[in-house]
Amino acid sequence: MIPIAPPRPIRIPYESFMGQAGLLVTALLLMGAAPAPRIFIAGDSTAQDYKADKAPQSGWGTALRCWTAQPVENRAIGGRSTRSFIEQGRFDRIASDIGPGDTLLIQFGHNDADTKKMAERFTPIPDYITNLRRFIEMAREHGASPVVITPVTRRSFKDGHVPRSFPLYEDAAKQVAEQTKTPLIDLAALSRRWVKRAGDAGSRRFYLHATPADNWPGFPKGVDDDVHFSKTGADGVAALIAGGLRRTGLPVAKTLRRTPSCG
Repeated sequence: MIPIAPPRPIRIPYESFMGQAGLLVTALLLMGAAPAPRIFIAGDSTAQDYKADKAPQSGWGTALRCWTAQPVENRAIGGRSTRSFIEQGRFDRIASDIGPGDTLLIQFGHNDADTKKMAERFTPIPDYITNLRRFIEMAREHGASPVVITPVTRRSFKDGHVPRSFPLYEDAAKQVAEQTKTPLIDLAALSRRWVKRAGDAGSRRFYLHATPADNWPGFPKGVDDDVHFSKTGADGVAALIAGGLRRTGLPVAKTLRRTPSCG
């Protein structure tokens, strides 16, 4: 018999193998399920998440999780205006994380209007307009859908009516939304009607009002605050936001429904 030599092994250069493997991994990732769309929130203390030691203080961004199965990236933080949010790098961190299919909710105004902390927070109206446009343009550059939200109302009554808390910033936000063709939730108007319907006495439960006898963990000495929300108030504002999002017609609108487990 004529001896048959064993087949020679085929050697593939390491670099070539790794290149092919990288292409395969990329292809497999592309074939997999796309990441779930997320809701990002850029805002101030009225929207932010709070730790348990601040109970019952709550932000509407926390309560919004009861209205959607989409992950909520709540980047709102107390004391920030559009200017300080950008200057402190929080804008850039959202820009690095947000992507196609996501939604960006933009609500500022309380701290932009704060003339007591001019150097730290205050934002003149022209700069506020420019900053809102930056948020909108950034979201769109990354394939996300921006939504402008006018600043939520303070609790204040005058002759049975709730006056506008931040009229100049409210109007500027509407102007930006109209000029950039960005969906708008007029939370300022919605929340004024909400507070007025509850009445002067009834609306106290939406905000932070307590005496030491109430034994609130975050406020052992009691509190009188007509800006920030109790859990009841945060839930109410989140419902207004959810209703406003439904009316935008954006893809996120189809995901909004109250989760029974949230109570």
